[in-house]
This record gives sequence, structure tokens and C-alpha cells, in this order.
Amino acid sequence: MQKYSQVRAMLAITKASLRAIFRSPSAVIFSFVFPFVFILVFGFIGNSGMAPVYKVAISADCDTSNAFYDSIKASSRIRIVTFANEAELEDNLIKGNVAGVLKIVKSGKSNPEYIYSIKSTNASSDKWPQLLPIFESISNRISNAKYAGRNSFAIPDFNPQRDIETVREYKTIDFILPGQLGFSLLSSGVFGVAFMFFNLRNTLVLKRFFATPISRTYIVLGEALSRVIFQMLTAIVIILVGRFLFGFTLINGFQTLLEMLVLSFIGLLVFMGMGFVVSGLAKNESTIPPFANLLTLPQFLLGGTFFSVDVFPKWLQPISNILPLTHLNTAMRSVAFEGQSLWDVRLEIGILLVWGIVVYFAAIKVFKWE
Repeated sequence: MQKYSQVRAMLAITKASLRAIFRSPSAVIFSFVFPFVFILVFGFIGNSGMAPVYKVAISADCDTSNAFYDSIKASSRIRIVTFANEAELEDNLIKGNVAGVLKIVKSGKSNPEYIYSIKSTNASSDKWPQLLPIFESISNRISNAKYAGRNSFAIPDFNPQRDIETVREYKTIDFILPGQLGFSLLSSGVFGVAFMFFNLRNTLVLKRFFATPISRTYIVLGEALSRVIFQMLTAIVIILVGRFLFGFTLINGFQTLLEMLVLSFIGLLVFMGMGFVVSGLAKNESTIPPFANLLTLPQFLLGGTFFSVDVFPKWLQPISNILPLTHLNTAMRSVAFEGQSLWDVRLEIGILLVWGIVVYFAAIKVFKWE
């Protein structure tokens, strides 16, 4: 008599579950359709200068004892950032993480009293149309308040090129696609797993499984494996469509694709744990959406899916930085555009793993088989 194989039984469950997922309209819509709609919309819009808050570094020889600098520092549209050294500053300029480096100097004249210049790269070219009027407005406001009837208190001192260095272009799709991939992983992990296991209990499928020799562990692994396979296929399709249709940046090509898939896998495991928690808490099918939305909606809105976390009020940013989707999105953008390795984003991965431990501990406590 042939010995019963737990692995073969698990693979049979995986195959059947995977077929059911592909036949589920909700699974296809949340995993494929919604992300593609947003990618198409933002992809065709192009570079639109997404964030209304602009990061500006200050030159080492910048005069900071003047009203112009104080007003820039107090502006809600500009955030002054500092770096440990010149190399780190140059690296952030090349990546488009800062709009430019501001330098204010005394003109040596009474009219105008100060002049300012900005060094930047074309990676921040999407920010200039919005940033320069802010500087001009600040200058005019100071001049009108303190120097009525005179020329501007601070005027821009730009050469025709504005000291712009040419680097790799940062496109809107480079921001949007990782966020939409995270959106797909979160939706599939939470809603997909919650509804799947609840329906398996409700239709007594799990009870029938218990009548067979397969262990509970392999039942969970079989169902989870089908979800992982489906979502990894989704991730590959989303990344490749973004790459070849909209020019999404995969800085190191195939290696970057593999690194993004590793991050997707880690994120999916965390989100599936949340789905197990929802499945265990739900008393009936109608209670699943409220529980699931409680976990997913804050992450959709605050996790850097559609907008940078920097655009949120300062009191809200620490909350955003706690959410696992925020760290998944940050890690994928860093790997895809900046060329960072998985080791470079180890902090984000570590936070995701901590979340994984927490959610699976909770899942074990609340998960029910019947």
C-alpha cells in the first residue's frame, strides 16, 4: 500500500485553490484591475509634481541670519533637510530626493540686500515650476512689508542653466507603480485570505479535509501557497507592464525585478497574517469587510500609496511611518529607482518582519477551524 503523502495532498489543495482564485472576479479585480487602472491613469498623466512639500538643502556658506531664510524655514511648502556629509547630499540630489541646494549671500549693496541661487539636477525638474514661485512670493512678501517702494529684498541669481546637473529622470510611474503593487498585495493578502478561510469553514470544506489524513498545517500551507503563486504572478505582470509600457525604472534590470519580488513576498506574508486575523474575528461574512477595511484603509491612505508621506501634517507622519505598507513601498522604491540592495533596505525589511511576528501571534490566538 502506497504511503499517504502530505506534500502531494498539499499540492492538490494548492492547485484547486489557485484555479478557484483565477475564477474569482473579486480576486482578479483587486489584484489586477484596480492597480492597473491607477497605473494607467498616472502613467498617462506623466510627471505632475506630486508632492506639494519640497525638500531643500542649505549650502554650507549660506547666510542664514536674514528674513528670507527665516521665512523659507517657516514655510509649510518647503522643508529644510540636512545630510551627514557632502557625498550624501550629492547622492540625494542625483536621486531627486531634494529639490535643490539653496545659497543666500549678501549682495554688498543696499538694493537688493540679498541674492539667492539654487543648485540642483534634472531629477528634480518636476518640482521647479512649483518651487520657484514660492521663493519669489516669499521675497516679494518681505520686500513689501519692510522695503516698500524698493526693489526685491532677495532676488534669484541664476545663470541660464540654473546650475542644473543632468541625471536619471525620476518619472511619476517610478513613484506610482510600487505603491500600486503594495495596494495589490495588501488587498489580496487581507481580503483574499479572510474570505477564503471563512468560506472554507462556512461551506464545511475544512471539516471534510479533517476526514482525510492531511494535517492542518498542510491545509494552511496549500491554501497559502496558491495565494502566493497568484500574487507573485500579479507582481511580475504589474512590474513588466510598467517597465515596457511606461518606462518604469528597474535600475539593475533582472536583479532589481528579483529583489522587488522578494520584497513582495515578504509583504504578502505579513498581509496574509492580517487576513488570518480577520478570518478568525469574523462571526459571519458581512463582518469581514469592516474588519478588513479597518486594517487596510489606513494603509491605503497613509502608507505612501498615492502620495509621499512627506505631504501629510507632521503629527500624522509618525503614524504613517508605523504602517507596514509604508515600509514596503519605501523599500520597493529604493530598490527600483535608487538601485539599493536588499541589505540597504534592511531596516524596512526588519520592520515588516516584526509586523509579521505580531500579526501571526494574533492570528494563532484568534484563528478558528470551525
